[in-house]
Amino acid sequence: MSKSESAKQRLKNGEPIYDARELGLAKMLVLGFQHMFAMFGATVLVPALTGLSVSATLLFAGVGTLLFHLISKRKVPAFLGSSFAFLAGYGAIAPNGEKELLPYACLGVACAGLVYLILAALIKAFGINKVMKFFPPIVTGPIIVAIGLTLSVSAVNNCATNWLIAVIAILIIIICNIWGKGMIRILPIIIGVIGTTVIAIILMLMYGTLDSTGANIVMDGHDKLLLFSKAALDNIKNAPWVGLPFHKNETILYVIEHPDTKLIIASIVTIVPIALATVVEHIGDISAISSTVGKNFIKDPGLHRTLTGDGLATTLASLFGAPANTTYGENTGVLTISKVYDPLVIRIAAVFAIIFSFSPKVAACISAIPTPVIGGISLVLYGMISAVGVRNIVENKVDFNKTRNVIIAAIILVLSIGITYTEAAAIVFKIGSVTISLSGLAVGSIAGILLNAILPGKDFDFENTENGAEIELADEEEAEALKKAEN
Repeated sequence: MSKSESAKQRLKNGEPIYDARELGLAKMLVLGFQHMFAMFGATVLVPALTGLSVSATLLFAGVGTLLFHLISKRKVPAFLGSSFAFLAGYGAIAPNGEKELLPYACLGVACAGLVYLILAALIKAFGINKVMKFFPPIVTGPIIVAIGLTLSVSAVNNCATNWLIAVIAILIIIICNIWGKGMIRILPIIIGVIGTTVIAIILMLMYGTLDSTGANIVMDGHDKLLLFSKAALDNIKNAPWVGLPFHKNETILYVIEHPDTKLIIASIVTIVPIALATVVEHIGDISAISSTVGKNFIKDPGLHRTLTGDGLATTLASLFGAPANTTYGENTGVLTISKVYDPLVIRIAAVFAIIFSFSPKVAACISAIPTPVIGGISLVLYGMISAVGVRNIVENKVDFNKTRNVIIAAIILVLSIGITYTEAAAIVFKIGSVTISLSGLAVGSIAGILLNAILPGKDFDFENTENGAEIELADEEEAEALKKAEN
């Protein structure tokens, strides 16, 4: 049996693939394209909300991902896309997306990326165990669950623009993943996107009319049956095939040429503290990827390397006017569905993102994918993230008969989800003249970490953990036997 046939058989049996080369070049390229599709909707949403460049966002999502893989020894199958955590920071400095203020906000985000490097240096100096004792499965598991659930509101809102289209996208994914064979089974996302978009085009040709605002094409005049954005379709016609991803006035050069000391200080003081929350999210994401793939990436290549890669990618992107980067949950969801865990596939997706960043026409085509299609795809992917969090808790045999564990999980989930879904959607406080905004996920994560550190009865030993599962050592003889077995 050839390697390709062996790989197909393992996929058919639901077994993971760690070397995508066994599938052949063509299938690897399609898998990479699927990962790019998965990250695209959320990645381009950040520049759409802030006024930053979409093309620069794509470019540095790709470059940042490749940099991350280089620093993490090409072992972690993570894609770095736009971070939503810094939206409040951009809003504080450039509330209306002012082009002359955004470079200052980007400077603050660039400095925030350096916080990752400081923490990575501390981990390298004092050891991972002293840091990870604050992040046992009872903390990271509920955080992973909360990541998926807090993202779910955007998925549902997108689905609500046309539930018919969203449900079709969901059904295609389910059918491909459960009953599909071969490549169909591992490409449900891209098949769902293309298939549902084709259906939306057919419905547009048959029943398409403008909505009450004249901004969108809907089915038979129903505003709640959105098909396409008219502006997005017009943008496809007008966008050039080739263009530069960013311009001088969008980069840090603008701040150098037009220095404003007050703005510089304000952006740094306002935005840098947000990094404390995003670092916690990073650890949660790496834990989720570790649990999904079955390898402990916090140990190898090490949290100090993943933090360094994430931080440098964020700083580099910000210097050129792109949003902060972060490890992307959408792509973790794709890993869960496809069961192809080779980081090479992620790097192929990164190269696609870089190529498309130089083609406004292609970027416009992908941006025109109907909102409900993105919603249906996201609904599945975000649910997968939460399911990974549950699996993380189960595989590590977290004892919920212990009251401390129940309290920690409860506080993390309630604060993360409750604050996110309140009208304010964040906790805001002032230190002197500086206003700091913490998202629900940040508040829940910090509360969980503190409770785990304070409450007695810790029962998890990170040092004796492998592939995300706890290893209970009954006595010294068992420990010695385990070391010999590992050697």
